[in-house]
Amino acid sequence: QMQLAESGGGLVQPGGSLRLSCAASGSTLGLYAVGWFRQATGEEREAVSSITSSGSSTYYADSVKGRFTISRDNAKNTVYLQMNNMKPEDTAVYYCAAPSLVRYYSSGYRYPALWNQEREYEYWGQGTQVTVSS
Repeated sequence: QMQLAESGGGLVQPGGSLRLSCAASGSTLGLYAVGWFRQATGEEREAVSSITSSGSSTYYADSVKGRFTISRDNAKNTVYLQMNNMKPEDTAVYYCAAPSLVRYYSSGYRYPALWNQEREYEYWGQGTQVTVSS
């Protein structure tokens, strides 16, 4: 059973940067696509970004395009989310998640169309708090 653990959250000023990490244990993260989601207080969880298992394709929510970059180092079993030019509205708990291998590799599965759907993800980390404030 794969477990995911986020780290790197904290307090940052508007315009600042943070890098979140999502580390996996119990399985090879390189087999999985990985998504980042966030949930602000009183709001629904929303998709932020995603990367395919090979790293060849990445996806971003419109609200973070041009500011956030997702990447992965499969040798380290880790996916990263580099967040630049941060805004107060980026304040949230950030989660990384991965879909089941059976579903992801099934014939006809179209991850590019589904990457931002929370229900597509089976494995979730515990979350890390990010606060953007002066």
